[in-house]
Amino acid sequence: MGEGQVSNSEYVLMKIIWANQNKAFYSEIVEALEKENFTWKKNTILTFLARLVEKKVLATNKVGRKNEYYALVSEEEYIARQTKSFVGRVYEGNVKGLVSTLIQQDLISSNDLDELQSFWEQRKKIDE
Repeated sequence: MGEGQVSNSEYVLMKIIWANQNKAFYSEIVEALEKENFTWKKNTILTFLARLVEKKVLATNKVGRKNEYYALVSEEEYIARQTKSFVGRVYEGNVKGLVSTLIQQDLISSNDLDELQSFWEQRKKIDE
């Protein structure tokens, strides 16, 4: 895995923390997992949280006897880094190759393309 990249299971925990204003206590994480029908054991959850701290994606803050976990990376930053890493690794930095694959595999609609075109035009105006 690349720098700061998290596993699918770790990503589930990060999404919970991001959705909780970038911080959460263990009990809040467990509650959110239960709502999503996850049945992970306490040690499994704690292991994933410890790995996220090791990867410097999360940090802890002692509040009384409890650890509050807080995100060191915003969801937007994480997604941007992973997207850049993916394009670099899979398409050797060629974004056109990614877009071409999305079109060829019918993973992007013509409406999506129109919205992207509109977004691009707005960005160009801002940059001018």
